[in-house]
Amino acid sequence: MHEMSIALSIIDAVIARAEQENSQKVNEVELEVGSVSGVLPESLKFCFSAAAKNTIVEGADLTIHEKEPLCRCDACGNHFQATDFIAKCVTCGSLKTTIISGRELLIKSITLD
Repeated sequence: MHEMSIALSIIDAVIARAEQENSQKVNEVELEVGSVSGVLPESLKFCFSAAAKNTIVEGADLTIHEKEPLCRCDACGNHFQATDFIAKCVTCGSLKTTIISGRELLIKSITLD
């Protein structure tokens, strides 16, 4: 389960930021996770909770916003929402497409006490 290593990295980054701000408690962490990032939000929530034990992040709310993938057709230049990892252009039918967003895994905000 790679979500645990991701959760540990998020916890490390959040703690580092909290220390920079001289905060002793994290109340909320808000993430943006692309739906084709390979990260399962429910697994990440479970791992986040476990990884936060005995840290200043323990008990913090984790809010995850899923971002749908946006693709560009390399054949006709059309931009469209993808529905799968293999994206077929809705305009010309080409399979020569590039996912330009939807793979993100970003810490959007941290609420400190």
